[in-house]
Amino acid sequence: MSENKILDFSDAAIIIKDAIVRSRYQASKLVNKELLGLYYAVGEYVSNNSREGSWGKSAIRQLSDDLQRELPGLRGFGEVSLKKMRLFYEAWQQIFENFSNRQLITDDLSANLTTANRHSTTDDISLSRLLENGIDLSLLARHLDGFYMPGFSLDEFYRVGFTHHSEILAKEKSLQGRLYYIARCAVEFWTVDTTKSYLRGDLYSKSGTIPSNFIQTLPELTQAKRAIRAFKEEYFLDFINIEDEIDPDERLLENGIINNIKQFILSFGGNKFCYMGHNYRVLVDEKEFFIDLLFFNRELHCLVAIELKRGEFKPAHLGQLNFYLSALDEYVRQEDEAPSIGIVLCKEASRNIVEFAVRDYTKPMGVATYRTRNEMPETWQKALPDADDMKKLLDAIPDEISEVSE
Repeated sequence: MSENKILDFSDAAIIIKDAIVRSRYQASKLVNKELLGLYYAVGEYVSNNSREGSWGKSAIRQLSDDLQRELPGLRGFGEVSLKKMRLFYEAWQQIFENFSNRQLITDDLSANLTTANRHSTTDDISLSRLLENGIDLSLLARHLDGFYMPGFSLDEFYRVGFTHHSEILAKEKSLQGRLYYIARCAVEFWTVDTTKSYLRGDLYSKSGTIPSNFIQTLPELTQAKRAIRAFKEEYFLDFINIEDEIDPDERLLENGIINNIKQFILSFGGNKFCYMGHNYRVLVDEKEFFIDLLFFNRELHCLVAIELKRGEFKPAHLGQLNFYLSALDEYVRQEDEAPSIGIVLCKEASRNIVEFAVRDYTKPMGVATYRTRNEMPETWQKALPDADDMKKLLDAIPDEISEVSE
């Protein structure tokens, strides 16, 4: 056996463990998709019969008891659960009705809407027919993407369990808020208790996407939605501690970032960002201009220029950044790359002022704020990992994040 085919036995358990976890995750996602489809269909059946049909007030309780007799030991189909399935159906059915009034509706969705509304009466509604011909939830998730929450994906919708869905539908009334919590549950693997906690704390109303003009300026909607999701409204640069708030010199902030570039990349999005340099030089008409920080985002496949400001955002900052983006697109960007994106990273920013300022620029730009370690609440500082733990975390970052020479 050749040397390159010999595996280190000490890694065998890790390799198999990763394969098991990946397989179980895929299996659970497929099972969850089937369950959501089942609950949606059962919810439709219960809704059509109990809301406008001939069922009496105690019919759902009786139905639950009948199910227990038919399938002894059956769990998840009690009276409360059946009502949650009804809510699950009715909440998302409203979205389909909204879609039916849109000019951009596609043929396949229209066909499914016709199927969804095929019952002129509630007489003889067959649950088996609903399961066989019911609405494809993939269409629901697909058309939520872009209409209400840029970047919302089908995978995220299916990844969230029914209990999470039920809690979100019961506690959050706005559609945008519901999509926000579903996406966060899917990406961050929230437990049910965590979801309840964030719902009680009204996390959605306290969160926001980065104010930008990405939708108006990027040529492809898909790219614009990805860009919105790639950047946050506020970054916590806990590795920087600037005590002197009087000196407005941006070099203090820049030096803090450069000296901790791996932590900065981790804060901005991990291995999606490749560092290309600071004070990155571009030459226009034989004159030198320097961009504070320049990255390449592998997911967006574009250059990302970041301008650092120690003070409050000013509309004039965008003029400088717009010029830098024009220079990058003209002299640095490769032919197969997407248009360069610019971010002003500043101490404070009024969202209304930012949105008003960026709307007439033709280059894609956004404005984000930051906090340094000394500005964080004491409880947050205590929750931060110590130096040894942070070193282990950073050492685990792939080499591909490492610095790229200019």
